[in-house]
Amino acid sequence: MLADKVAVITGSTSGIGEGYARALAREKCNIVLNGFGDAEEIEMLRRSLETEYAIRCLYSPADMTKPDEIADMFKMTVDAFGGLDILINNAGIQHVAPIAEFPVEKWDAIIAINLSSAFHTMRHAIPLMTARGWGRIINTASAHALVASPNKAAYVAAKHGIAGLTKTAALEVARDNITVNAICPGYVWTTLVEGQIPDTARTRNMTEEQVINDIMLATAATKKFTTIEQLAAFAVFLCSDAAENITGATHSIDGGWTAQ
Repeated sequence: MLADKVAVITGSTSGIGEGYARALAREKCNIVLNGFGDAEEIEMLRRSLETEYAIRCLYSPADMTKPDEIADMFKMTVDAFGGLDILINNAGIQHVAPIAEFPVEKWDAIIAINLSSAFHTMRHAIPLMTARGWGRIINTASAHALVASPNKAAYVAAKHGIAGLTKTAALEVARDNITVNAICPGYVWTTLVEGQIPDTARTRNMTEEQVINDIMLATAATKKFTTIEQLAAFAVFLCSDAAENITGATHSIDGGWTAQ
């Protein structure tokens, strides 16, 4: 069903975004990767997706804070594939500090990458999808699109903004066979999160088990991390025909965090 579709995935050179890319490549989508990282490692990933799944995979180094580079990424996509079918906005950064101490440059960067970039990608993607008469847009939001935490003002504001942007876009394209949805995960088990556990344990004089249960999973009713594979599988479902009437929704995959 997704064979030969074309998917642009921002922030996809590692972690959750790479998981999205692999899941869609497994369905025979052609992929445009985007993100920062070691050039050799990114090229290895690009080649591995092409080889393992027999698809075409390109890489765009577009900086998500720069609208001109975002435009270039879509031009590259159209030049290579003739159009676009799927957009997943996944690029994001974080900084933690009280509002009174929050660096202005960090606020600006988080809003630019976590929120404004999704507007810029969508304004390019929607006309391309409308021309094809089909499209799927998935925005990676967060449990923080629905609830707040202290010391995360920019991140919470950006993710709440993503929820609103998702709903607005969904209404605008509802008659064009394009769906727009947001996935709202809680803590996801990634190498980044795994690496934070021993550091946090040392800093707070806690055991690693206490860090996991009392900090990271304190709000999760299931006391389980969400996995990259679970998020990716849900994204594939949202791209399927079975999900054609699901749009404008924020989908919690957070172990019951926001149910409380």
